[in-house]
Amino acid sequence: MQYFMTDLSKVTTYPLAERRNKMEMPRDGAGPVAAGMSVADLLAAMPAQLGAEALNRVIDAIVAAREKGKPVVLAMGGHVIKCGLQPVLKSLVDADVVTAFALNGSGSVHDYELSLIAATSEDVGAVLHCGTFGMAEETGRDINRALREGIAAGCGYGEAVGRFILQNGNPFKEYSLLALCAARNIPVTVHVAIGNDIIHQHPDADGAVLGEASFRDFRLFTSIVSELGDGGVYLNIGSAVILPEVFLKALSIAQNLGHHVDNFTTANFDMQQHYRPLQNVVKRPTSGHSQGYTVTGHHEIMIPLLAAGILDRLGRGKAGSRL
Repeated sequence: MQYFMTDLSKVTTYPLAERRNKMEMPRDGAGPVAAGMSVADLLAAMPAQLGAEALNRVIDAIVAAREKGKPVVLAMGGHVIKCGLQPVLKSLVDADVVTAFALNGSGSVHDYELSLIAATSEDVGAVLHCGTFGMAEETGRDINRALREGIAAGCGYGEAVGRFILQNGNPFKEYSLLALCAARNIPVTVHVAIGNDIIHQHPDADGAVLGEASFRDFRLFTSIVSELGDGGVYLNIGSAVILPEVFLKALSIAQNLGHHVDNFTTANFDMQQHYRPLQNVVKRPTSGHSQGYTVTGHHEIMIPLLAAGILDRLGRGKAGSRL
């Protein structure tokens, strides 16, 4: 088969003035940036495009939810906690912005270690081959004990560990989200996969206890999700698999039991967008009259910016008291 060069002289064109454009200045462009500008000015200076537009819309949705008395739920992977963002999260709790939290198992582990020694996150590569990775005595001993005692007291996973931190007098409890939630009576649920966390390696680990504690939290979480309709907000921050799957199942149960969970807002904040958060948080749950957004970036940058924007718009940026 023989090919010839395409004759471009016959291509038709049209005037640029007739084209529809997705970006127009100054309507969609950035504003000027100046030294000393406020959070509000900085957010307003961002272009009304893509991630900046999504961030501003999420902030607006959260502010509207709290003004309406609707839930704002933050579900977070362990990276958010081990980056030391608890003071930022505490500022949102102090301002009555977040009404419930959900963590995966690693989030609770990092949170507990910070409450005990003000440090966390071991160098896995340096110790894996010598067999000491995840074998810290206090972490496994204390959290497994907290769960046993919590189950006996009728608690789920999150409440059990939070109460233990307070009752045990951990010296750095001000760095613990779980302790904060226990002290303020704010629901914080923990959703584990057996074998996924270092405390499951410990001699004190009990699968029945782990399962019961997390299952109680799943039922509590489902109740929380059932209230999201008509203005609530659900954020998934840094969990690529476990929490998006848990959210989808909880939402299915809520709908099955007759709760109207529609007309709410979801968003996925992560360093890269993964399949399950996109499907199970941003797209599938919002296919009715809801809105789903993605905001891509490092948690240690995006979460403080998100919180500052919320507090600025609420006009409630005062520092809160310690535990």
